[in-house]
Amino acid sequence: MVFVIKEKRWVEFKGEQDPTSISVEWICWLNGQRKVAPTPEEMMELEARRERVRLNVALLKKEEEERKAREGSRKAVSSGKVGGPDLKSFIRQFPSASEGDKVEQASDGRIKETHEEKEEPIPESSEPTGSGATYKPGTWQPPT
Repeated sequence: MVFVIKEKRWVEFKGEQDPTSISVEWICWLNGQRKVAPTPEEMMELEARRERVRLNVALLKKEEEERKAREGSRKAVSSGKVGGPDLKSFIRQFPSASEGDKVEQASDGRIKETHEEKEEPIPESSEPTGSGATYKPGTWQPPT
């Protein structure tokens, strides 16, 4: 039997002792998920990349807020109403009611759905039927 002794790694803080300040790359090295400790050049590249991602996220959030503001002002001008979802356009994205279902709009603008019960034929199952006593493995074939 061969025993492998895991190398012990630890952090000695200088000044700041906040464990959340340790970067992911160093945590991976400490936990043995990396064989080689991160180099200063690698850390600088990764930090620059993280900063670019932060800037891109901020830019995308700003563009999204501006887009929502433009759409919101268009809706407010066109409908004369402010706030609240547009339920009619939401409902239009679904297929029309099936037979037996009736959709009615109440006088207060709400939508009512009623369902009339009717017997539907039970579809023929493609699953095997019978009791466990009569079933023989390998004999069932799906319908063609």
